[in-house]
Amino acid sequence: MPHQAERYFASHGTYGHRTLAYDLHLAYDPVAGRLDGRAHIQAVADRTLPQVELDLARLTVYDARIDGTAVRPGRRRDKLVLPAPRTLRAGTPFSVEIGYGGRPGPLRTPFGQIGWDRTGDAHDGTLVASQPLGAPSWFPCNDRPDDKAEFTFRVTVPRGHQVLANGMLLERSEAGSTECWTFHHPGPMAPYLASLYTGRFAYDTWEARDSATGRRIAGRNAFPARLAAAARHDLGRQPAMLGAFTDWFGPYPFETYGAVVVDAELDEPVENQTVSVFGRNHVDGKRTWETLVAHELVHQWYGNSVSLRDWRDIWLNEGFATYGEWLWSEHIGEDSADVIARQAWHTMAKGAQNLRTADPGPHRIFDDRVYNRGACALHALRLTLGDERFFAMLRGWHERHRGRSAGTAAFIAHAGRSRPAELEPLLRAWLYDKRLPPLPRPGPDRAQV
Repeated sequence: MPHQAERYFASHGTYGHRTLAYDLHLAYDPVAGRLDGRAHIQAVADRTLPQVELDLARLTVYDARIDGTAVRPGRRRDKLVLPAPRTLRAGTPFSVEIGYGGRPGPLRTPFGQIGWDRTGDAHDGTLVASQPLGAPSWFPCNDRPDDKAEFTFRVTVPRGHQVLANGMLLERSEAGSTECWTFHHPGPMAPYLASLYTGRFAYDTWEARDSATGRRIAGRNAFPARLAAAARHDLGRQPAMLGAFTDWFGPYPFETYGAVVVDAELDEPVENQTVSVFGRNHVDGKRTWETLVAHELVHQWYGNSVSLRDWRDIWLNEGFATYGEWLWSEHIGEDSADVIARQAWHTMAKGAQNLRTADPGPHRIFDDRVYNRGACALHALRLTLGDERFFAMLRGWHERHRGRSAGTAAFIAHAGRSRPAELEPLLRAWLYDKRLPPLPRPGPDRAQV
């Protein structure tokens, strides 16, 4: 694990414990904009703990318990500090229960307002887009990208409103003027990928075949009714994408997938685990933003299933998903990945090359060069290895780290296993040197996918 002081955003999360499961009981009033919650958290101490620390911003904590014993919660800015009723030794499992509530909203971060927000002209819907620091806007968590857990969501809203969250819908029950929607996702999932959407949606269901295993993957999309025709068209090739990506990347890692189009404009879509979110501005009925549909689906393998060890490794998310866009373009007979990579290379060559792809700095994790230079690094690897070995390497990376977290050093070692003297220097130049390396020329063993 990285040293606390070496981490990007070291004030978020703790290495004192690892989380096993979150069970979130939430009630949302769209008129008042109020959220009342009760979080049940199962965790294991990773070192001797006199107290348990969690991240929670803006919301008020009413009561807290550790292993059923009431404790007095303390706050240190956006950190919730719970004194343990007895010292928790390393390896000790424990439970935390927290009652909290208030009017949630997006958090101010170096990347703008992130986290819980309201949608629709009447502001009666909600969305969550938490990457990278917004998860504490709506539930107490260990806000590290490598602390992954199982999630259950039990969400009560007024009748007539719908709820979407990660994983599968297990139950929908009515009680008077409210409905409770229960979703479960075994994950494991990082807190920033947890999602919740409420409002009024129309739905489409679909099914895709996992070409790696032959199993059927159930899909579900949701969108405002007035955007139904455009959304159905723009999202319509998700089953074909899933089939292609499972061929290249290996078995789809989760139980379901889908997309939600929220009644709001978003700067970019977000790849929340099993349910990506798009703004109404990403839907026009012409598949103008289909590359983004591909990008968010690729993240289910690279970024969600195989998660980053620390935010400095974000190229392992965004470089891979960007290269997935290029592969999809090649697959449907548009520009090849080689053409797109060389266009991206020339664009980057005209600009400043003062960014190390694998350690860009905490305020530049979403720099375009992280995406494009990361994708070019993969393309250089593909040109060097040839298609058969390249895609076998990608499948092996996911298979080796599925459900876990990994960093850049592990990827360099994995990719260079067969020819370390050649491949490790190539990747280090692309990922750590500021100078932009040249792209290799296509070899005879690289065919279009």
